[in-house]
Amino acid sequence: MGQTGGVVLVVEDHPALLAGLKDGLSADGFEVLTASTGLDGLLLAKDRSPDAIVLDLLLPDLDGLAALQAMRRDKMTTPVMILSARDSIADRVKGLNLGADDYMTKPFSLEELTARLRCLMRRAVPVANEDAVIESHGVSINRFTRQVTREGEKLELTPRDYDLLEYFVRNAGKVLSRESLATDLWNSPSASWTNVIEVQVRSLRNKLERRTWPTLLHTIRGQGYFFGGFRK
Repeated sequence: MGQTGGVVLVVEDHPALLAGLKDGLSADGFEVLTASTGLDGLLLAKDRSPDAIVLDLLLPDLDGLAALQAMRRDKMTTPVMILSARDSIADRVKGLNLGADDYMTKPFSLEELTARLRCLMRRAVPVANEDAVIESHGVSINRFTRQVTREGEKLELTPRDYDLLEYFVRNAGKVLSRESLATDLWNSPSASWTNVIEVQVRSLRNKLERRTWPTLLHTIRGQGYFFGGFRK
């Protein structure tokens, strides 16, 4: 990482907002790279390998989602925070499913943005004294490569799928509320995230389950979710 907070690439085409983000994040200890088009942002991301990216969606020459898809196709694992005026659940789900790690809507709090960026960056760097591989009920997660297998079969997961699954595996045997998922994974206790979480859990379940495998991810009505074997 560069300065105390790490290196953040901000891709935003509104000059005043871009300048404000650069000043605010710099004052909070981040080294800030900037780009005002999707293509420039993509090239900077490849060239400078920042610790995190703040990405607008409505960009000239290459929109944010196309830039995000290009990053993930190139196997870039840099955490990406979408920052957009698009605030529908469908927009948030689409961004997360295409590989974003988090999604904030405009207008926004700079304090919350910096807190969520730090959380993304912490999750991207495994702690040295923690196990590189964690396992539960036939699911094996390599925290350094972020590769996941179940019963020896590799699972193709989006970054958000991965974060959800690791959270469930770490808390196997516990009932986890939607609110705890929103707080711990999105740093947002807002009830508006609960619908997004339902869609994301459904996405993960579709990739995690097979007809010949026991069900591991259970919905507990009125309480949340449970990862593990059959729960009476």
